[in-house]
Amino acid sequence: MENASARNLWGDYLDQHLEHAFVEAPEVVHFCNNEQDADECASLVKRGIKRATSHSLLGLQYRNEQLPKIGDFMVITNWAGEAQCLVRTTAVRLKPFFSIDEAYARLEGEGDKSLDYWKKVHWDYYTEELAPFGRVPRESMIIVCQEFEKVFER
Repeated sequence: MENASARNLWGDYLDQHLEHAFVEAPEVVHFCNNEQDADECASLVKRGIKRATSHSLLGLQYRNEQLPKIGDFMVITNWAGEAQCLVRTTAVRLKPFFSIDEAYARLEGEGDKSLDYWKKVHWDYYTEELAPFGRVPRESMIIVCQEFEKVFER
């Protein structure tokens, strides 16, 4: 893990949870593609409001990233890369964009927590994410719905 802040947070967690000493080091992530939203989302996770994130399957495939798995750890950082907290994946579901519902939008915890808000901001994000690959989002595209719980913060 190159990020010293994340490495220190993970080490502090392991000091209290030796049962995870041999778990693969967590992925270090920030949400969103801009500082304001990334910092806001990190704050929402720390406050227990944001408990899910949504990847486009196409985006993961084009970047050669693995699907998240139940039990995976992630160190959530702000835009500057400062570790904010540690989360653990509790559920992963693949769903078409059109089938995302109000309950899932609330789990994401962003904006006014409505489905309309979720669809707008995610459509815009997926449009930007897929553009370098010559792709555009579609209502039928598969979304990787990753739910998590916060397990540690300083």
